[in-house]
Amino acid sequence: QVQLVESGGGLVQAGGSLRLSCAASTSIFRINSMGWYRQAPGKQRELVAGITSRGSTNYADSVKGRFTISRDIALNTIYLQMNSLKPEDTAVYYCKASPNYGTYWGQGTQVTVSS
Repeated sequence: QVQLVESGGGLVQAGGSLRLSCAASTSIFRINSMGWYRQAPGKQRELVAGITSRGSTNYADSVKGRFTISRDIALNTIYLQMNSLKPEDTAVYYCKASPNYGTYWGQGTQVTVSS
């Protein structure tokens, strides 16, 4: 059982930046992988960025060079720094945790990028 709380979403103009946070209820060293996903209206939920317990990262092609996933071990938190935002980044962003014993999702946070 892992509880995840996302924050940091909001409304931003194209070209702007946001930083999303996902705080986990347990040490993220005990979670095999975590990641950020997003779902726009009428579209499938897609992986944006992932990070393993060892710190390895991966990104969707659409966000490479613009988004950065990171972590703070002491705070049990992962982050998604989003720069150079585009209207097509508009979506609900979800945090996902995948420990050995299951898969858990946060409640989501809305990101809206205006043109």
